[in-house]
Parts: sequence; structure tokens; C-alpha cells
Amino acid sequence: MATEAHDAAAGAAAHGSAGMPQLDISTWANQIFWLLVALVVIYFVLSRVALPRIGAVLAERSGTITNDLAAAEELKQKAVEAEKIYNDALTRARADAAKIVAQAKAEIQADLDRATAKADAEIAAKVAESEGRIGDIRAGALDSVTEVARDTAYELVAALGGKADASSVTEAVSARLKG
Repeated sequence: MATEAHDAAAGAAAHGSAGMPQLDISTWANQIFWLLVALVVIYFVLSRVALPRIGAVLAERSGTITNDLAAAEELKQKAVEAEKIYNDALTRARADAAKIVAQAKAEIQADLDRATAKADAEIAAKVAESEGRIGDIRAGALDSVTEVARDTAYELVAALGGKADASSVTEAVSARLKG
């Protein structure tokens, strides 16, 4: 191994350079030539193979994105239309429900009015009957009061020692009751 290291050092001394081969001026023309060849090859590979493929992928992605945006816009329009249809149906349903409620209220009110009218008629009939009875009772009470008053007056006159006939006592009681 020591001989190999010595041979490498002797070879480097024979070329006249002890540093990096890239910095050796005698090989620069060769290095520049191969650099230009490598750049031209890279340019042709990129321009003929890689860049068209990258461009196709970008164009495809751009087309997909555009199509997706168009589809999203179309779906958004459909959603807006569906929401409008839903809101219209909801409004109609609420209006129908309000009509049904109003109709039910009207029917209930009509039934209530009929029942109230029937009850009022029954009450009025009972009131008239009761007023007739009350009138009969008043008439009977007035007759009874008159009779009691006449009997009481006759007994008082007799108790006080006076003599009164039935017709004069009746006239006196009637005059006093009239006012």
C-alpha cells in the first residue's frame, strides 16, 4: 500500500500539478467541450421529452380544475334552484296549514255559536218560565198580603174594642196598599 501511494504521488508530479485536476489549465478545453456537450444533451432531453410531458400534465390538471370548477358552479346553481323550490314548497305548505287552521277555527266557532244560541234559547225559555212563576208568586203574595192585612186589621179593630164591618176594613187595607 505504501508503494501505491508513492506511485500516485510520482504520477502527479509527472503531470506537473499537485492539486485538483479541474484547476489544471491544460485540461480546460476538454472540460469546456464536455460541459457544452452535457448542456446540449440536457437541453434536448428536457425540451423534447421532459418539458412536453410536464406541459401535458399541467394542461391536463388545468383542464381538470376548470371542469371541476364548472361542475361545481353547475351544482351550485342546482342547489340554489333546489333551495328555491324547497322554500316555495315550504311557503305553500305554511299557507295551506294556515288555511286549514282558519277553516278549523271557523268550524269550531260555528259549532260554538250554534251551541251558544241553543243554550241562550234554553236559558231564555227557562227565564221566561221562571219569570212567569215569579209573577204568579208575586200575585199570590200580594193577594196573601192583602188577605193577611185585612184579617190583621179586622182583628186589631176587634181587639181594640171597635166594631168594623168587612167591607170598610177591605177598603182601608186596599187604600193603604195602593199608596
